[in-house]
Formats: sequence, C-alpha cells, structure tokens
Amino acid sequence: MKSLNPSRIAPPFARYAHGVEIPAGHRIVRTSGQLGQQADGQVPDGAEAQARVCFGNIDAILAQAGMSAADVFNISAFVTDRAHMAGYMTARDAYVSDRVALPTSTLMIVSGFTRPEFVVEVEVWAAAP
Repeated sequence: MKSLNPSRIAPPFARYAHGVEIPAGHRIVRTSGQLGQQADGQVPDGAEAQARVCFGNIDAILAQAGMSAADVFNISAFVTDRAHMAGYMTARDAYVSDRVALPTSTLMIVSGFTRPEFVVEVEVWAAAP
C-alpha cells in the first residue's frame, strides 16, 4: 500500500494519510462497525478502553482472513461526543504506531449507539495479496 499526501494540500491532522493506493490483485476485507464489547459481554468505561476493544475485535476478524492491522488501509470511527475524541485517538494512534504507510482515517461525532454505554464504534477496510 502507498500513502497519498499531496504537498499542495494541508497535511493530515494526525497519523493518517489523505489517500491510499492499493496494488492490483489484493483481496479486500471490510469489517462491520465494532463496538467496545468484550467477548464476555463486558463494556469497559471510557473511549480509549472501548476503542482498544474495538481494535482487538477487528484484529480477530482480520486474522480469520489471514490479515493483520498492517493490512488496514482505512479506519472509520464514530464517537458520541467531542470529549471522547482524545481517548479514541490515543487508541487509534497506538494501533497504527508501527506503520510506515498510514491508512486513511475518518472520525465522526454521532448522537449515540444501540446502548448508552457505548461511546465508540470503529470499522476498517483492509487489503492483502
């Protein structure tokens, strides 16, 4: 994958790319939005803790397809309040910390999810040969 960050536009606000080029012949996986619910049904408090669960769930989905976080080319996330942005961003930045080619990223503030204890939802697109 190749990150696309044209010099004629403002740089990204954080650790993401404005665009990503996927080489021909790659398989594509898209996850559903993952909420911060652990396998035992528990939902931790706080955006960072929930986002880490979301990314852990995503890793399990990608592993089933023979992929990993290194194959993620797009991250879309949703938080229920601006106050949750920092916690989410900390978890997201940890998730992409060892990446050279960064994925694209979108973060939106939404009014809520199916249950009030959920404050973060994350979905990804990944590609691998």
